[in-house]
Amino acid sequence: MLKEFKGFVMRGNVLDLAVAVIIGGAFGKIIGSLVNDILMPLIGLVMGGIDFATLNFSVGDAVVAYGAFIQAIIDFLIIALVIFLILKNAEKAKKEEPTPAPKEPTTKKCSFCFTEIPIKATRCPHCTSELK
Repeated sequence: MLKEFKGFVMRGNVLDLAVAVIIGGAFGKIIGSLVNDILMPLIGLVMGGIDFATLNFSVGDAVVAYGAFIQAIIDFLIIALVIFLILKNAEKAKKEEPTPAPKEPTTKKCSFCFTEIPIKATRCPHCTSELK
């Protein structure tokens, strides 16, 4: 069973998925920092000095922090935009493989017996007809 588990874990697509999750987590932290530390203060400044992190309202004893929600939406939109741009550029970067040129025919059909014969033949080897 341990051997089967090792085989499962070492398959290429499992390792690719693990790497993607790790890189995705790190990328999420970078985008979170971009939004929280750079963009949101600038957006707040443009909107009159609003600090989105402190935006909230109370309902009884519950505090609804809608500013954090706004930041999460902006995080998502930036991540979606960056992924869109990466995929769009990856599609452009893919080199389209040129379609191979059609091969020159090497055979032809005898117009008398309809047998496949070499293209350079001047007489059919099957019916001995002279070809033009």
